[in-house]
Amino acid sequence: MLERHEVEAFLTLAEELHFGRTAERLHVSTARVSQTIKKLERRVGVPLFDRTSRRVQLSPLGRQLFEEIRPAWTQIGTALERAIESGKGIAGTLRVAFTGAAAGQLLVGASELFRKRQPDCEVRIREAQIGEIVTWLRDDEVEIVLANPPPGFPERELGFAAGPVLVSEARMLAVPAGHPFARRTSVSVEDLARVPMLQLPDTLPVSLREDHTPARTPSGLPIAPGPSAATFQEMLTLVGAGLGVFPVGAQARRYYARPDVAYVPFSDAPPLEWRLLWRAGGATARVLAFSHAAYDMVTDYR
Repeated sequence: MLERHEVEAFLTLAEELHFGRTAERLHVSTARVSQTIKKLERRVGVPLFDRTSRRVQLSPLGRQLFEEIRPAWTQIGTALERAIESGKGIAGTLRVAFTGAAAGQLLVGASELFRKRQPDCEVRIREAQIGEIVTWLRDDEVEIVLANPPPGFPERELGFAAGPVLVSEARMLAVPAGHPFARRTSVSVEDLARVPMLQLPDTLPVSLREDHTPARTPSGLPIAPGPSAATFQEMLTLVGAGLGVFPVGAQARRYYARPDVAYVPFSDAPPLEWRLLWRAGGATARVLAFSHAAYDMVTDYR
């Protein structure tokens, strides 16, 4: 059986790939980390790390061990935290993030209800840009993000979990105010083959980019890619400049009215569904309590 300090030393070194930084994170000496890893490697029978004077890398077996142990260790930590929270009550600070003005307003309302139910827990709300939502969750910058991922995205691709659908909204196409599409009452997804499509940052998962900015129409016609943008306001600025179009939710017409951009409804696109996302294994008591508060809030408004 592995001891706790051995698991922590192995996982931390696998992440840092540096004995000094690993020792700093674990608050032990570099020699202690080295001794622990050597002892673990003797037990396994093969090296877990390839070491040179310049760098440290996981060996093939070390990478396999890391990929198998890491999720289980995270689940153990989460289960322990959940047990502690259940015993003491929900307290501490919950870090949540949103993208877009409408999502921020929804989170504020959910936070108010959550605080009434859990007065000992503070909610810290942050705005994330388009390309930051996955990174912030993965790096534990925040515990929850309110976003609109495609169906199956959280579980299939990155090991995220998703709460129930909170809000469903129609999709619209943001087009330059002087574009012929701006004079129409609706557009089809097939019309996207006639205009360049602005692109989401490539830091986002492929499935999310394919859902929001597909490369082809449903019938297989190619959609010309336009420039990419890092923020929503930057995206709308590029639209207004005539550099392309971009699919948005219906709330954009209310929260992002601009003289240089028109919003035209899609006649045949599926709706955008807003959900809370968190890391799989990160469903602590306060995360679940916040998810319930958000769902109860929107249900009362329906």
